[in-house]
Amino acid sequence: MSQTDRPARALYIAGEWRTGGGRVAQDVLNPATGATIGTVPHASAADLDEALAAAERGFRAWRETPGETRAAVLSKTAALIRERADALAAIATEEQGKPLAEARGEAIGAAAILDFHAGEAVRIYGRVLPRASGLRSMVLKQPVGPVAAFCAWNFPLLNVVRKLSPAIASGCSVILKPSEETPASATAILQCFQDAGLPGEVAQIVFGVPDEVSRTLLASPVTRKLSFTGSVPIGKHLMRLAADSVMKMTMELGGHAPVLVFDDCDLDKTLDILVAHKFRNAGQVCVSPTRFYVQDGIYDRFAAGFAERTRQVTVGDGSIAGTKMGPLANPRRPDALEAMIADARAAGAKVLAGGERGAGDGFFYAPTVLADVPLEAKVMNEEPFGPLALIRRFGTLEEAIEQANRLPYGLASYCFTENGRRQAILGDAVESGMVCINNVRTSWPDAPFGGVKDSGFGSEDGPEGIEAHMITKSVHIS
Repeated sequence: MSQTDRPARALYIAGEWRTGGGRVAQDVLNPATGATIGTVPHASAADLDEALAAAERGFRAWRETPGETRAAVLSKTAALIRERADALAAIATEEQGKPLAEARGEAIGAAAILDFHAGEAVRIYGRVLPRASGLRSMVLKQPVGPVAAFCAWNFPLLNVVRKLSPAIASGCSVILKPSEETPASATAILQCFQDAGLPGEVAQIVFGVPDEVSRTLLASPVTRKLSFTGSVPIGKHLMRLAADSVMKMTMELGGHAPVLVFDDCDLDKTLDILVAHKFRNAGQVCVSPTRFYVQDGIYDRFAAGFAERTRQVTVGDGSIAGTKMGPLANPRRPDALEAMIADARAAGAKVLAGGERGAGDGFFYAPTVLADVPLEAKVMNEEPFGPLALIRRFGTLEEAIEQANRLPYGLASYCFTENGRRQAILGDAVESGMVCINNVRTSWPDAPFGGVKDSGFGSEDGPEGIEAHMITKSVHIS
């Protein structure tokens, strides 16, 4: 990492790293061991006020900065993240638990987003409208203003970049509140931005009691946009707070992704793809495939093959070579999964693999497969956010679509079929912001990432991520 006096876990306000000073400190745990690995300071009321004032100053200067300069900062940040990928991965694995290979891939993915937004920073265009001689009408795109951005712990490197990159490309300033459970990952990413030349008042990082931080930032007239990644209930709460200021919003909320598997799919290939994707990051992914609806003709073979592959997933400390799935991120998650599985079993679900906690002091839970899960089971209606696959059978295309759309969530959906006409129907009929057919990749730097219904609105990534940070202004001159 760069030579810096930055504490591992600190606030960053007005170009200064801050810790101590009588601030409340919260323990940070290693989820593989349960041990405390450090503390993170909470921002005081004065800290938040200073962050808002700095963001206002930073916006006034950064909005006037040429797109080429903003692009250069983003490109340099991407290069630094690639250069430091191994160090960043080690930090993320220690704080969040995922295997090192996944954490390194996350860092490389973050760099790709920065490269894309660097290109977009010099392509923010308006237009001139045709008028009679002597009259000119223009449509301008301008940065919306300071952004209050809140992101989750499950992708502690990527989520930070997803918030900072499009805002900075657009000419906005940002106050970022990452998760208190993965603070060093966030500060290490911001250090890359600073080392790339980002002015100190353009991006701030604060930690604290989430409700206190959000109420302060969203009540301020300085803040002109809310960007949030997290659960549906918290997202709805933040939207209510932000409504008083009528600010722009991007909300990436929870999901409960359906997977429709038809009997004409390449079964072995489909199973290999889905099992690996299901247990990526221990299933703690908003787009994780969760509700597997399998056509009658292949149901038994699919369930048996899924369970067999699941039992082969190596669970352990993410820093140890050979680990395919790490622990859950915090002590709350095993408790929540255990309760959901017990409820499903009581309703009649069959455990084909897993179904128990792991050994040791870490927050481990075995990769679990439940078959014949009744619709009334709690887990079929609420996002489990863990290494849990739920399998049910279906007969017809219409039944599959009905089940896919049954819940209020609409973030990601997955379909596996070789029938071209069916693929077209599914792409149109399945209610989600992202539909993958015969693959599971929802995230691409140049494609919008976002949901519909209770899964939120607005998009990150792609040109749409830049547009979400702009206002549209008409100018008429005669």
